[in-house]
Amino acid sequence: MAKAQGSKETGMAGDVVETIQPAITLLGLGIGAALASRALRLNPIVGYLGLGLGLASLGMADGFSGSVVAAMAEAGVMFLLFNLGLHFSLGRIRAEAGNIFGFGALQMLVAGSAFTAVLAAFGLSITFAVIVGFGLGLSSTAVVIGLVRERGQEDCPVGRAAQSILIFQDIAAILLLVTAGALASGGDLAPALGLAGIKALVAFGIAVLFARYLTEPLFGLIARAGTTEVYTATALFIALAAGWATGMAGLSLTLGAFLGGMAVADSRYRILVQTEIDAFRGLFLSFFFISVGLSIDPALLVRDWALVLGVALGMIVLKCAANVAAGLVNRWSVPGSIQLGFLLGQGSEFTLVLLALPAVAGLAEPRLVSALVTAIAISLAVTPLISNIGRKLAGRLRQGPPDTKLAGDDAPVLIIGMTAAGRALADALEYNDIGYLALEPDHDRFQTALADGYHVHRANPADPRSWDAIGMERREVLVIATGQVQASRDVTPLARERLPDVTRVIAVPDAEAIEEFGALGMVPVDMSQSGGAERLIELVFTALERTRDLPVPGLAHDKAMPRAA
Repeated sequence: MAKAQGSKETGMAGDVVETIQPAITLLGLGIGAALASRALRLNPIVGYLGLGLGLASLGMADGFSGSVVAAMAEAGVMFLLFNLGLHFSLGRIRAEAGNIFGFGALQMLVAGSAFTAVLAAFGLSITFAVIVGFGLGLSSTAVVIGLVRERGQEDCPVGRAAQSILIFQDIAAILLLVTAGALASGGDLAPALGLAGIKALVAFGIAVLFARYLTEPLFGLIARAGTTEVYTATALFIALAAGWATGMAGLSLTLGAFLGGMAVADSRYRILVQTEIDAFRGLFLSFFFISVGLSIDPALLVRDWALVLGVALGMIVLKCAANVAAGLVNRWSVPGSIQLGFLLGQGSEFTLVLLALPAVAGLAEPRLVSALVTAIAISLAVTPLISNIGRKLAGRLRQGPPDTKLAGDDAPVLIIGMTAAGRALADALEYNDIGYLALEPDHDRFQTALADGYHVHRANPADPRSWDAIGMERREVLVIATGQVQASRDVTPLARERLPDVTRVIAVPDAEAIEEFGALGMVPVDMSQSGGAERLIELVFTALERTRDLPVPGLAHDKAMPRAA
């Protein structure tokens, strides 16, 4: 009996090991891919996609196609949308309605119509052309939001617009999936779309009620328990349960995850929830990108490489062009339209789902469908490269002629260093209609700040000639946010000599530098401590004797839009 029991336990342990082995293997390989990407100064997304393609090339794709890996990949996208929802409170949904339902609908109409026309011109059926054409008009939420977060563009106009458009695209994706489902079942399309719309409205209503009446009492109860693991469990439960609920209702899991995050966005516990979710989001999202790489067919790449590359190149070029056109129609500037258009220039994971449906795939030749799937995966892999091209092009267009006078010439605040702290201060000042001017000696940081629409000059702040050129006598507050102690030391003697009566705030990387710069008459802020950027911003507003108006969580001021638009 004991031997039988032992054999049973050994068999169960073996089954568990066999089940989780693919996930453990991908986790270890993913760590290596992320480290290699960082060493090569590439986005980790490229490393994950490359890892997936490499495994597929070795014929190992089937070994990682189990339910555990698929579930972890889906969870990664859900956590990403939950995190996005945390930045879209009800107030922001109302404030961003123009971007979501105006700009978002315009982008889908322009891009979807362009792809539909091209597919129809190649002789494909009108049903396939419309469903897949508008599917190709979608962009990847996972890839774009990941890039926006990594670049610190969440509150830049380009980042805000991209997030709003992606929200509308998620809604449009649901309608496309419903359309494809009705096509497969042979049922009427209008009732299916109407039912999906009603379900989505009900889900939104439940999220609103949860946000208004349940969020604060629930987290207040958890706070009284005083255990960190309960916060973690609650955050995970809300993200996963909200996605599960909408999935059971026939909607997308990602919509539910977004609504779950939105329900917590107005809560005083939002930052705590976001902190708990972030670690899981990054971990599970790596499985999604590796899975996309695994979906690329290496044999097809070798056999039909010209077709695949042609489709991928044509799709990216047409998508970027359509997005830029939509931005111009929406009265954005050329640089802003280019940056946003290239950022959204890839295919979408939803389109991969559409093309996997037999009812859709059966309307075209298998060779074309496989080429489209592979081309979409390639577009996801090259998104960091394409978006960087758009960002640099936008930056060059923003520079204008050499004698162009940048905005902020008479601004009361001078920011030296467009680090994360410098950008946060610039966003806060712009929200409150306070002018600023920034100096940035680092070329790469200058280019990205300029591309994102900040009022920045390329200059060496330790050179007195640059201070004469920008008219330092007109400034009220000087903020040194270089993030480097030595660079700050180089600037400090000049600041003390030239600006004895100007409030001088400095962001220091650790507590050791506080005493040194405090003795020099500076107001130091330790950025290694939590909330350092907020303290720096409050000090600047106090020096200006201005009351700071706070935005809706995650929302920059509408007047900031012309900065990137």
